[in-house]
Amino acid sequence: MLKEIKYLIFTIIIFLFLFFTGKYYFSDEYKKKSYRSLNNINNKIDNYSSKLPILESDTDNIVEYVKQNTKKKKKFNFWKLLEDDKE
Repeated sequence: MLKEIKYLIFTIIIFLFLFFTGKYYFSDEYKKKSYRSLNNINNKIDNYSSKLPILESDTDNIVEYVKQNTKKKKKFNFWKLLEDDKE
């Protein structure tokens, strides 16, 4: 008998916890608070990003182009390489 009462109390406690948690998170007050905090975070990001200094680019004309040699490369044929290897 005590075991059943204990399980009944546990299920009531779990049910009440889920009920009050859901009631809090789905309430209009919580939605207003969460919207205000998100809006506040966006304002802080905008203020911080407007104060960031913009650095000048110092990477202009860094790459030096090397003139390539236009030597003809020998074309290899895979089957000819195998045939040459057999001899």
